[in-house]
Amino acid sequence: MNVVRPPALEEFRRVVIKVGSALLVDRGQGRLRHAWLAALAEDVADLHGRGVDVVVVSSGAVALGRTVLGLPPGALRLEESQASAAVGQIALARYWTEALGHHDIVAGQVLVTPRDTEERRRYLNARATMQKLLEVRAVPVVNENDTVATAEIRYGDNDRLAARVATMIGADVLVLFSDIDGLYTAPPHSDPQARHLPVVERVTAEIEAMAGGPASELSRGGMRTKIEAAKIAASGGTHMVIADGRAKNPLRTIREGGRCTWFLSGSTPTAARKTWIAGALETSGTLVVDAGAARALEGGASLLPVGVTAIEGSFAKGDAVLIRGPDGRILGRGLVAYDSIDAAGIIGRSSREIAAASVQAGRTEMIHRDDLAMIGS
Repeated sequence: MNVVRPPALEEFRRVVIKVGSALLVDRGQGRLRHAWLAALAEDVADLHGRGVDVVVVSSGAVALGRTVLGLPPGALRLEESQASAAVGQIALARYWTEALGHHDIVAGQVLVTPRDTEERRRYLNARATMQKLLEVRAVPVVNENDTVATAEIRYGDNDRLAARVATMIGADVLVLFSDIDGLYTAPPHSDPQARHLPVVERVTAEIEAMAGGPASELSRGGMRTKIEAAKIAASGGTHMVIADGRAKNPLRTIREGGRCTWFLSGSTPTAARKTWIAGALETSGTLVVDAGAARALEGGASLLPVGVTAIEGSFAKGDAVLIRGPDGRILGRGLVAYDSIDAAGIIGRSSREIAAASVQAGRTEMIHRDDLAMIGS
């Protein structure tokens, strides 16, 4: 039987770290664990200093806010959760800013809702914001926008949110910190025969059956949501690891071989994304490109407005469109960064001409190469 070796964090260039409320906030006092956060910030700074892109998905706003507002223990009504989040998000952003700022790292707060990762137009905007933050070497700190989320549309936990964010930005690995050191064949606290699984190559029905329910009042997620997050991550080409985050410097613990469970993806973020674009989306229109643009696209470049000669059909920003060469041959498909009306005003123009004409422009590219799947690629 072949034993699959787990990856190492040093192999990856883009990492998403999910931190739950139960780790960040002292359950009894409802206060931040400052020493723990400072130690995690050291770990993040170490990765950041190696040139790794780091994104943090942080819970804790509701837990912090309910303490400030003096709300009693127990389940909160929706409006109480939203009010707690409104207060707690300010505190949470300040704590992360201070912790990372101690290492001269800029933190950027990003509040999202499910629609931001599921509707293509909003998805492109959210992804572009985080890509720009990473480009300037900031660390985006992401949380679900609990002040406006409703019971019907919210994610309900930040495990799945973290997985959506990881696939959105093409992360190599998602690290889920929990109060357990990975997945066991049965609940280890009640079954002495429970066996720890260091590597899960594929999430099967048997693996899903091992998942349990919610863990605590402060944490809306349990092992079940972590398994669901693993499925989302793997489908997007992102590996995932569940590790015990209770000790100080939990990232260092993983790097030094601490016990955890790796969920492996059989793809890469780029390949998985291009497969999705190529086969899972209906197209809403067509962009016709000139010979120069066709050659550039086949060489791996993005599609710029100057290379587009005509537009067919009506589409919105974020829709999938076909790309045709000057001979009518279909070259590929991609997610367009403009709606058809705005695109019509800038096709055939260089970036300099667009700026000189004061034409309202969005992205530099009509279709970014990461949003492009070429035929045969």
